[in-house]
Amino acid sequence: MSGLEVVAVILALAYLLLAVKERIECWYAALASTAIYIFLFWDVNLLMESALQLYYLVMAVYGWWQWRNLQQHNNQAPIATWSLGQHTVVIGLVLILTWISGYLLSANTAAAWPYIDSFTTWSAVVTTYMVARKVLENWLYWIVIDSVSIFLYIDKGLYLTAMLFVLYVIIAIGGFFQWLSRYQQQSLRQVHV
Repeated sequence: MSGLEVVAVILALAYLLLAVKERIECWYAALASTAIYIFLFWDVNLLMESALQLYYLVMAVYGWWQWRNLQQHNNQAPIATWSLGQHTVVIGLVLILTWISGYLLSANTAAAWPYIDSFTTWSAVVTTYMVARKVLENWLYWIVIDSVSIFLYIDKGLYLTAMLFVLYVIIAIGGFFQWLSRYQQQSLRQVHV
């Protein structure tokens, strides 16, 4: 455990807690923790996780921009849902990309756990986009991704990060129910308008 890991964990936890509360400041914490995790994951040969952090940097800016623009219209961005068909396509795409990148990593690099690392990375790419678009089901995806990630981080000695992801699973469960409640209230308001 390093001082950098401690800072990254604190910022990552702040991101998630602020995201649950739908606070735009979550994207600032995401940007900072992500910058640190790029180097931490690279150092332990979780190459896809390190690459994912670069994507997170871009998504932190996009998420901030998206939430800011949506808030300008009605003071709070609405929560959306995706159809079963959309989820089926997304999950199929994630599995195909996982297989391709896992194979390429295992054949050409010394990456640790190339298929699992690829799965968590490609799943997180989609799910981060879902957060930026405020798609309710993002929390269900995170429960799966974070649960699998715990194994990766324990295996690589990133114990504080593994503990963070245990908290992430718990927070994601709470986040789902909090957003579900707001989604239901939002739907009721639309019916009465």
